[in-house]
Amino acid sequence: MNENMSNTMKFDVPDETKNKARDIILKVFSALDEKGYNPVYQIVGYILSGDPTYITSHEDARSLIRKLERDELLEELIKSYIKNNK
Repeated sequence: MNENMSNTMKFDVPDETKNKARDIILKVFSALDEKGYNPVYQIVGYILSGDPTYITSHEDARSLIRKLERDELLEELIKSYIKNNK
């Protein structure tokens, strides 16, 4: 077995990706809201399933959200939640 398997790996995302994720989430949220969808349910559905049809194509939201990996979106959401609920 590889000795490195017992060590914790550090995962770091560059700052530009963090800002990009926040901007994309806000744009997608707005597009979903404009079309009358519940943005929270739709974004959660997308993150859990990976199915882009949870996201409207209105305002190019579906293309925008697919520019990021789902783990990047989830990371941004968790960081924002913790920051705003301390």
